[in-house]
Amino acid sequence: MSQELLLVDDDETFCIVLAHALTRRGFNVRTAQDVVGALALAEQLAPGYVVLDLKMSGETGLSLIAQFKRLDPAVRIVMLTGYASIATAVDAIKLGATHYLAKPAEVDEIVAALHQDDNHVSVVKEIPTPSLDRLEWEHIQRVLNEHDGNISATARALNMHRRTLQRKLFKHPVKT
Repeated sequence: MSQELLLVDDDETFCIVLAHALTRRGFNVRTAQDVVGALALAEQLAPGYVVLDLKMSGETGLSLIAQFKRLDPAVRIVMLTGYASIATAVDAIKLGATHYLAKPAEVDEIVAALHQDDNHVSVVKEIPTPSLDRLEWEHIQRVLNEHDGNISATARALNMHRRTLQRKLFKHPVKT
């Protein structure tokens, strides 16, 4: 398998630091900060490994998993997220991610996940029971994703006033 690794995260500083650490561990790392750039690089490089952020501006990293798998069914994908939840972990694994890790993840943990045996898929070490506010936030995010980011359609689906939904969306995700 190619040592080509595609790192996709909209945080440029994070990409620089992680790319440097992965390069020191033998990977040929290329980075992308958005979905369009990631797809273009994937088609050009055919990476054997992908480290993918869940939440990016625009589409989520989940939308890329199937596309990467279509380009190379053997690609090893590690989903990284600062917003770990059981729902997104299950979605990522169902779509074809090899591993799902909550940020902050150690570089050695990421490398181990990239090389993990195909027969063993691990989701998250331990996700604490989320608070009611966190569950509400995750549900809103899921419904928003189902409606392709359309706030009016999401508000109708949630039986919520559009302005109320907008206020909830502008808040940072609540802690678990």
